[in-house]
Amino acid sequence: MARIRVSTTIAATPAEIWASIDDIATHVDWMADAKAIRFRGSQRQGVGTSFECDTRVGPLGLTDLMEITDWRPGKRMGVRHVGVVKGDGGFTLSRRRRGGTRFTWSERLVFPWWLGGPIGAAVGSELLRLIWVRNLHNLKRIVESRSSH
Repeated sequence: MARIRVSTTIAATPAEIWASIDDIATHVDWMADAKAIRFRGSQRQGVGTSFECDTRVGPLGLTDLMEITDWRPGKRMGVRHVGVVKGDGGFTLSRRRRGGTRFTWSERLVFPWWLGGPIGAAVGSELLRLIWVRNLHNLKRIVESRSSH
């Protein structure tokens, strides 16, 4: 099992950040590894929202099937991976005493044997951590540019 956790402080309120992530379809705008999102039904927000996410890491591409399991605006968005890669995770927002909001992204993922199983998880988790650090930098830039206007 791969355990990945990255975080950053964004100079914005939890509500301002939530306004930039509550439209799940726009996650492709700041996630370098997410190429396309297709909803599996009419629901677009909240617990029970189900979608496919075309993901690419280097030469490897797959479609990740996900379902939203936790939806607390301004606080937490949880997800369960139910496709080729299994696991759970989510985004947590917490206001900082000195200003801004801490945005934490954590995941527990299980890779199938053909993606290397436990060895693939060790290598893959480090690679994903590096990509997700960049993703959070992208989100931070988007949110802070919106909140400065």
